[in-house]
Formats: sequence, C-alpha cells, structure tokens
Amino acid sequence: MSGKERSATLLKAAFIGIGGNAFLAAFKIFAGFYAGSYAVVGDGIDSTADVASFFLTLFTARLIARPATLKFPYGFSKAENIATKALSFLLFFAGFQFMLSALLRLIDPGVHEVPGNLAMVATGVSIAGKLLLAAYQARLGRRINSDLLIANARNMQGDVLISVGVLLGLILTVVFQAPLLDLIVALLVGAWIIRIAFRIFMESNVELMDGVNDPEVFLKIFQAVDSVEHAHNPHRIRTRQIGGRYIIALDIEVEPSLRVDEAHHIAREVEHAIRSQIDQVFDILVHVEPLGNAEEEVTGITRQGVKEAYPQWANDTSEKDEE
Repeated sequence: MSGKERSATLLKAAFIGIGGNAFLAAFKIFAGFYAGSYAVVGDGIDSTADVASFFLTLFTARLIARPATLKFPYGFSKAENIATKALSFLLFFAGFQFMLSALLRLIDPGVHEVPGNLAMVATGVSIAGKLLLAAYQARLGRRINSDLLIANARNMQGDVLISVGVLLGLILTVVFQAPLLDLIVALLVGAWIIRIAFRIFMESNVELMDGVNDPEVFLKIFQAVDSVEHAHNPHRIRTRQIGGRYIIALDIEVEPSLRVDEAHHIAREVEHAIRSQIDQVFDILVHVEPLGNAEEEVTGITRQGVKEAYPQWANDTSEKDEE
C-alpha cells in the first residue's frame, strides 16, 4: 500500500472515529449528569479522550502523506508512532484526573442519590456503538499495519469493558439502593483507563526503538536467502519499521570470482525473494561480500543467534549448504 493510500485510510478512520465517539461522549455526559451517575460521566469523558485521539489520527494522516525531505529522507511515517505515544499520555492524564474527581466525591459527606434509568440507556448505547467502532478500527489497522489504529481499537475495546462495568454497577446501585457503588465503579473506570494508557505506551516503544514485534521475520529472511542460488551465509540482518513497513538490511556472501554484474543480479534475486516472503516492505539493502569473508560484526542478527533464541526454528534455519 502506498503512502497516499495509507494516509487516505487513516483519514477515513479518523473522521468515522471522531463522529461516532463525539456522539457517544455527548450522550453519556448529558445522561450521566441528568441521571446523576458519575460513572457514566466518566465513561463519557473517556469517549471525549477518544475524540481527541482521532484528531491526532487526522493530523498524523495528513503529515505522513508529505513527501520525503532533506531533513527527513525516510518521510514522515514515524509521526504515527509519536502520535501513538501522545495518545497514551492523553489517556493517562484523563484517567488520573477522573479517578481524583471520583475519589473526592466519594469522601464527600454530602447526600448521594441513586442514578436514574437514562444512565443505563446511555451505557447500553455506548456498548453497542463502541463494539462497532472497535471492530472497524481493528480491521483497518490490521489491513494497513497501523499501530495507531490498532491502539485506538484496543482503547475502544477497553471502553466496552468499562461500559459493561458501569452498567453492572448501575444495576447493583439500583438493586441495593447504594449510590456509593456508582462512585466506586467510577474509580475502577479511571484505573482501567490508566492501564490501557500504560499498555499503549509500552507497545509503541518497539517501533520507536527500531525493533520488531514479530521475530519470525528473521526466519523468513533466512528462508528467502536460502532459496536463491549462489547466495550464501546471510548475516548482520537488521530490521526496523517505519509506518508499519519493514526496512531490511543484510549481508550475503557470493563466490569471489563472480563479476560485479553477476553479484548484483544475485543481490536483486535475494531482494525479490524477501519481498515475496514478507508483506509491507519499505526498502531492502543487500550488501555483498566474498565467500568466507571474516569481519567483526557489532550489529545485526545471525543464523546462530536465531537458533539460540528460538530452538524450535533450528531445522527451518539450517543453511542450504548443510543439507
């Protein structure tokens, strides 16, 4: 998928997310205040944070569509990771502030009232709406390999659990005529929002640190190189991701007697083989060395390193020359 297509998909997801969450947020906040349920108000505040997260998505979609510049020769796709990180901070502070407000109301010695039925209606509508939005965002996120959309989907899946908890709390509050239960549920809602924020924060670190979430990509690279005739000893493999797409660099060895054009042809065959094995590849750099070349390598992954880390792949990473 091209950068423009990816940007267009993010824009579409952002507009749908903004519209859906804005409606749910307004409805829940109004219903929560009208019916006297602080837990429902908190659920609405969480949806307001979702609206803000989709504005981040909207901004990011426009930014990553910009062409590469001298300052940013790889383009602007990593802005998506920065936006994901910003989303985690936004959710954390929203959850913390809400927990603090709920705690202050809980220790308030004033009279607390049992929430009205409108709070339950708003919560039921929220559950249905969030399920639809989460499924839509998750499907798009997987299709374009977008950390931001997947993070948004997980956040909304968490919102569904929050709303279910709020609904159960409301039912118990009405059944037992115990309004303090609503505030206790509100505290749990705030804690759940903070948990989701921390999870998003940690998961966004991988791409920002030039890591990969799926180590099987290395297995696929070895298998791709082994499928190319006259390509030997793939090593010093480095992979990282930009906007969900892989940048792959590796060294291979060829017979020293080959002409430059013949070695170049083998390198090109290796590149094509890797692209056939791995989806969403941004760029591949294949460095050619003479067979038997010995150098001290300080970066990258070797075949032996993969075998030691994942013994179950030992047979799958056996070099073709050993067979």
